[in-house]
Amino acid sequence: MGCKISIIVPVHNEEEAIEPFINNMLIVLNKLTDNFEIIFINDGSSDQTLKKIITQQERFPQIKALDLTRSFAKEAAITAGLDYDASGEAVVPIDADLQDPTTLLEGMVKKWQEGFDIVFAKRVKRNKDSFFKKNTAAAFYWLWNKVADTQIPVNVGDYRLLDKKVVLVLRQIREKNRFMKGIFAWVGFKSTVIEFERPERFSSTTSFNFIKLYKLALDGILAFTSAPLKIWMYIGFIISISSFFAIIYLITRTVTHGVDVPGYASIMITVLFMGGINLLSLGIMWQYLARIYDEVKNRPISFGQ
Repeated sequence: MGCKISIIVPVHNEEEAIEPFINNMLIVLNKLTDNFEIIFINDGSSDQTLKKIITQQERFPQIKALDLTRSFAKEAAITAGLDYDASGEAVVPIDADLQDPTTLLEGMVKKWQEGFDIVFAKRVKRNKDSFFKKNTAAAFYWLWNKVADTQIPVNVGDYRLLDKKVVLVLRQIREKNRFMKGIFAWVGFKSTVIEFERPERFSSTTSFNFIKLYKLALDGILAFTSAPLKIWMYIGFIISISSFFAIIYLITRTVTHGVDVPGYASIMITVLFMGGINLLSLGIMWQYLARIYDEVKNRPISFGQ
């Protein structure tokens, strides 16, 4: 195959994985094409990751490196890789820990040659994950696909093949709080899935702890749905209707049975009525805020091909 393939590899403290990853990736790439590049994005590593990359770069001229000034997190590192001279007809973001099997690349390229613009790699099992991580991931995908405007495929990470025209579109999306799985899905294009069982991590431990994963999930949900804003309008409406019936009940009870506690009925009527009106009015304002939020993200309105 004469088409050029660009491999984007964000790394953070992955010194032990660099050489095994390159060896595995070169075996696959050399079967597919003699025209490829491997772009490492060093996301502020504090170990010998960059040094190991430079050593391999001296052996293999196809290897490139972009050293970020500090750790900007994985989403920013992937974006930097897409922006940084990724000139292949096909571009593949992949982790260096070998949990994303390099052997899948051959099947991805085949699907791409069949006419698919995006080829996702989907984990069919999460047996290597802890009970907590497995269930929180399932809860996240369920919640996302219930409330978000853009559906994302379940158990699909950042490992995927992207046609060059997809990359050109992705470069137009410049929002700061980035959730790449959502962005990859939002742009559309003809896509398909290749399934695999994910092996254990080759070396070291993941830098994604619960707090970072929670923040990433929150950023993703807030970036792709205004439901957290809109829901309060519906809550306010329900409370307003409920308070109206409560007011009718309190007035009827006071008229028919008299006053049990002086001032109770009038205070409750005022609190219920004003609370419902406040939430309803805030909900309406949040509808406008949601639309302002969509505007300031400045995403392109549509794409054609």
